[in-house]
Amino acid sequence: MERIAIDLLWLRPGKVGGTEFYIRNLLDGFLQLDRPFEFTLLVSKDNRKTFEHYAQDKRITLLEANVVSANIAKRILWQFFFQNRLLRKHKLYRCFVPVYCRPVFNGGVTYINTIHDLQAAHYPEYHPFHEIAYSKLCWWVDVRSSKKIIATTNYVKLDLIERYKIKDDKIEVLNIPAMVNLNEITSLETVEKKFNISDGQYYYTVAQMIPHKNLETLIRVMAELRDRRSRLPLRLLVSGISGNASENVRNLIRDNQLEDIVTLTGFISNEERNALYRHCRAFLFPSIFEGFGMPPIEAMAFGAVVITTDRTSIPEVTQGKANYVGDPFDVDAWISKMEAPEKKNDEFDFSIYSRAYLADKYMDYLQKNLK
Repeated sequence: MERIAIDLLWLRPGKVGGTEFYIRNLLDGFLQLDRPFEFTLLVSKDNRKTFEHYAQDKRITLLEANVVSANIAKRILWQFFFQNRLLRKHKLYRCFVPVYCRPVFNGGVTYINTIHDLQAAHYPEYHPFHEIAYSKLCWWVDVRSSKKIIATTNYVKLDLIERYKIKDDKIEVLNIPAMVNLNEITSLETVEKKFNISDGQYYYTVAQMIPHKNLETLIRVMAELRDRRSRLPLRLLVSGISGNASENVRNLIRDNQLEDIVTLTGFISNEERNALYRHCRAFLFPSIFEGFGMPPIEAMAFGAVVITTDRTSIPEVTQGKANYVGDPFDVDAWISKMEAPEKKNDEFDFSIYSRAYLADKYMDYLQKNLK
């Protein structure tokens, strides 16, 4: 059996958002499989410790590269010039990269990449020039040089085909393991006390504060509810790490005098997040662009009513079981959905996002195509 390398040099713990949850969930799923495989995790000096527990399974080993993931520029240069040499030295000729960044040349190594979205191509105004240039270079290398591409949704697959004119059979759609641990939850009393909320009397969202997450619309929704003296709950909690729209969001809260209504929780534990999912009046997800989008699935798993948009991959991953706002920027449209949302969680097939199920599908695909 050929050993497959998994490139993790890009992973800066706690800094790369959903892609980190994606690969850690997938690795956890691999451990659940009762089948033979041999993986070598290519790790960096500063992320190695977070992956050492996987090596307790005899099917997994670690290979540390002489690189620091936190130094992005040096890491990229090292990957371009030295990664293939290191892999060949250790007789690793097959490599799975769970993101889009990889060496420019194959150098005797067969690669499969995951592409999560083409966000920088659709919204270049949200990214600095160097990020756009690097992303476009990597996508071009992926589609030209990698043996296969994994897309996380059909939306991403069609986007790749349209933009790069590549053949349908080069891209496989394999979803992200998005299921959360339903037992990883703190008590209602804990979150009530910490965030000054009551059961079912607040709205909740999880998103990085970047422009396409469209959080500013939710702030305007809460201002309108207050001004209308609506009977709907006048409380919104927003969890997530900051981003380049955080100043605009904070200013909008301040300018509308919503400091007692909208709370930016910052990063919180999984246990607290899951409790907020379970006890909210509804989970609001106003994003206008997602390659996948895990939070609505997580919220539905904990029983929350989800109100979201009908943009990009969101209806696909939520299986048409959420409440969809046709115009993501229309405050009245949001309020209309919030007044009488439908709950279709019982019709949702959560099994297709389980770690073991998807790990088995990934394993089949990698072992078949990395030969």
